[in-house]
Order: sequence, then C-alpha cells, then structure tokens
Amino acid sequence: MSSNDLCVARVPIFQGLDRSQQEHVAEFATPLHVERGTIVASPGQQQSRLLVLHTGKLKISHGTAGGQEQVLRTATVGDVVGERAFITGQLSTDSVTALEDSQMCVFDHRDLARLLGEYPDISQRMLRTLSDRLASTERLLAAITSSDVSARVAAYLLDQPAKFANGIARITLPMAKKDIAAYLGTTPETLSRRLAAFAQDGSIELAGRREINILDVEALEEALLEE
Repeated sequence: MSSNDLCVARVPIFQGLDRSQQEHVAEFATPLHVERGTIVASPGQQQSRLLVLHTGKLKISHGTAGGQEQVLRTATVGDVVGERAFITGQLSTDSVTALEDSQMCVFDHRDLARLLGEYPDISQRMLRTLSDRLASTERLLAAITSSDVSARVAAYLLDQPAKFANGIARITLPMAKKDIAAYLGTTPETLSRRLAAFAQDGSIELAGRREINILDVEALEEALLEE
C-alpha cells in the first residue's frame, strides 16, 4: 500500500490526525486480503482485532432463533468493524462475511489501546461513530416496526452513504434486492414496487441495477411518518 493511499486516511476515526500521525498509526496496521464469500469473523470468537476496510464490502449479520440470517449492516470503504468488542471486551455475536474481494487494515486490540493513549481524539471519534450508527439503527428499527413498507424502504435509502454529483446524491445498494428485502422484512417483489412508486412520484431515480439518485429527500422523510 503506497504512502499516498493510507488505509487509515479513509477512516473517520483517524481523520482528526495529521498526515504524520496517520503514518504513525499505519505502522501498527497489518494488511489482510480476503476473497468474496470469505467468513472474516464468526459468532463467539474472541475478537482481538479491529478491521478497517480499505477496498471492498463486508456484511455483518447474525443468526435468528429460527435459523435464518439477519443482516445488521454492510461495511464499505472507510468503515470499521469490531470496535464494539474492543470497547466492551465481550465476545462478538455477529458474523462478518466478504461480499466482494476486500482489502483491510487490521489492528490488534493491544496496539489500538496504545494508540488511543497517544491520540485521545481517536476514542472520541470512535464513540461518535457508534453514536451515529445507533441513531441510524433506531430510525430504521422504528420504520421496520411500522406496518408500512414504504417507510422501511425510505429509511433504508436515507441511511445509505451517498456520492454527490451536480447537486444530486447517488447511492449504490450494497446488497442484492432479495437480501435488502429480507433485511427490511418484506419480499423482493414488494421492494421493487415501492422503489418504482418512489421513482414515479419523483422522490428517486433508478439509475442502474443498484444505483439510485435521491431527488427529493423531504419526500422520503415524509414517507417515514406514514403508516
């Protein structure tokens, strides 16, 4: 990995550091490459490492009492996985699987603890990241418990990271629609109908197989209030 493309430079919890500090942090990182479909972590494992995603995509999920997989979230470039285990010291109940060939930087918990001592700003940003994720989860949970599927779909779209071009936010669906439908507690057919309805009323534009342009954020937010 070149010095001009530091893994840690892409991660919000390290972006409060200057370049020399980021380079120092990167000295503690171990590169890890996994192929699509690889199980990176399993429930019950003693997670003694923090994963920083440099390229690719990871799926974080857990098994339900009925033996089904429940997707909790997807991690994309710049996301971290395993910070909860670091903070609480508890065994992970989640499974982490590579959705694509992925490159990561791995930090041992002992090294991470040392770095937090040197750079307290990292811990503050880590807590802020967890707080933002909790707020996102609470919003989606409120939508999922709603009887209206449109609210669930709207919440999911609003929580996806976006790239802006010409004032328009474009999101890329991180999973196949059948997996998103299962995540939202609906069927692929119903999900497709709701997306088509949002496109018809001008809230979104279907720009590709997984690409969606968000044209009217307020309309999607209003859908969250409908039941």
